[in-house]
Amino acid sequence: MASESAEPIHILGFSGSLRKASYNTGTLRAAKELLPEGMTLEIFDLSQFPLYNEDVREKGIPECVLEFGVKITSADALLIAIPEYNYSVSGVLKNAIDWASRIPSKPLENKPVAIMGASIGNYGTARAQYHFRQVCVFTNMHPVNKPEVLITRAKEKFDTEGNLTDQPTRDVIRMLLESLAEWTRRLKIH
Repeated sequence: MASESAEPIHILGFSGSLRKASYNTGTLRAAKELLPEGMTLEIFDLSQFPLYNEDVREKGIPECVLEFGVKITSADALLIAIPEYNYSVSGVLKNAIDWASRIPSKPLENKPVAIMGASIGNYGTARAQYHFRQVCVFTNMHPVNKPEVLITRAKEKFDTEGNLTDQPTRDVIRMLLESLAEWTRRLKIH
């Protein structure tokens, strides 16, 4: 838990799903409700990003990507909701990270990050999350290891408005946020 004297932690969150009723985006909304004291969460929409193309980058990094880079830089940590498509991360998420990694200021470098994901199946995006940890190695982001938030059978845990209603899942998200706060403070000291 954050102590009263601890510096506030600002988190930038984003979802690798563009679907309106996305369980992963709903997971981010739940995280916003579950923040420990002294933390804030801003959710960034990736829907305006063009597909990464070196020809486009050579003409100038798109404004939405530059804005994303500024938000990453100003955040103390990242919270990423990772859907699983074909046993891996979604194209939306990979595309956003590919763009952000091309920003000359390297906003992802040394950034603490927590990941979570929801799926309708029994694996709760485990394979996608493990693949994303490989991306963290190359971009030099520092993921929280535990707890893992692997939300299985999401249809049973969200209501018709996309709100996370399952209390044990809400509890583990809260634990992840507390771990992210501790991890972020630890990395700032070193």
